Amino acid sequence: MISIKTMCMEAKELDFKGFKVNGFLALFFHLVVLTAVIIFGFITCVPTLVLSVFLTVVWLILFAGYMQLEPNEARAMVFFGKYKGTFKETGFFWVNPFLDKKKLSLRARNLDINPIKVNDKIGNPILIGLVLVWKLKDTYKAMFEIDAQTMADSAATPRNANQVSVGNAVASRMNAFENFVKIQSDAALRQVAGQYAYDDNETNTDEMTLRSGGEEINEQLEQKLNERLAMAGMEVVEARINYLAYAPEIAAVMLRRQQASAIISAREKIVEGAVSMVKMALHKLSEEEIVELDEEKKAAMVSNLLVVLCADEAAQPVVNTGTLNH
Repeated sequence: MISIKTMCMEAKELDFKGFKVNGFLALFFHLVVLTAVIIFGFITCVPTLVLSVFLTVVWLILFAGYMQLEPNEARAMVFFGKYKGTFKETGFFWVNPFLDKKKLSLRARNLDINPIKVNDKIGNPILIGLVLVWKLKDTYKAMFEIDAQTMADSAATPRNANQVSVGNAVASRMNAFENFVKIQSDAALRQVAGQYAYDDNETNTDEMTLRSGGEEINEQLEQKLNERLAMAGMEVVEARINYLAYAPEIAAVMLRRQQASAIISAREKIVEGAVSMVKMALHKLSEEEIVELDEEKKAAMVSNLLVVLCADEAAQPVVNTGTLNH
């Protein structure tokens, strides 16, 4: 019973089922009311004057019921503090003027997270940045599960003014949502970056690293972000690491380390190739019986060939005019 009750009380987005009228039809009725106000205003008897005042009040109240929605826009409808659903139908409409129609944008938005300093799996400080695409998925959670609405109202309301335009209000509200996404993205980025080393040179294993992870790292980052933003009714469409580097304090040291690793790898290839060439030379000399060398001569030949093949500079040839001892 408790679980069923909890499920029934779970907050979720609802479609608006309240009264609505085509905006142009309501506008025609609005003009009819205005005409009646003017006509009754010229009649001097008390009942008509009272009726004229009443129709004037109605005429003014009707203005608050108009609203217009473009594609990928929504209105969270609130009636004296009670959520009545989300209106997503595009066009020009008239609804109950006493409804508070909170405008929201459902369009995708980009967010570029500036590089932040974090420690990787083995403790090296690195700089890592993120770019993501996000959008609202659940308008109820976005409006009422987090406190972004209060921040938006504070940012949108000027100190010396009583009202703000709808455009400024929705912009401030979406900026508040963006700030929430930015903070959660920072936390998710630190969490993912701390699970992996910057490069495989740090661990010398086959484990995935931030540099080699590629799409797998991006998918994990997107998953972590969606888990964090689900409570706010937001969805990450795509998330990618767009900046990755060592922190300035260790960048020079790590660069020299990478250069040393590259030199060692190159030397290994050179030595491997030189040994193979010396082996081939000795085999050819012995197989084709060009010259017969004792162990001492072979050792001297191997030494000379390795020096020539592994040297950084070109070898200076020395011509031996002597004879070989058999």
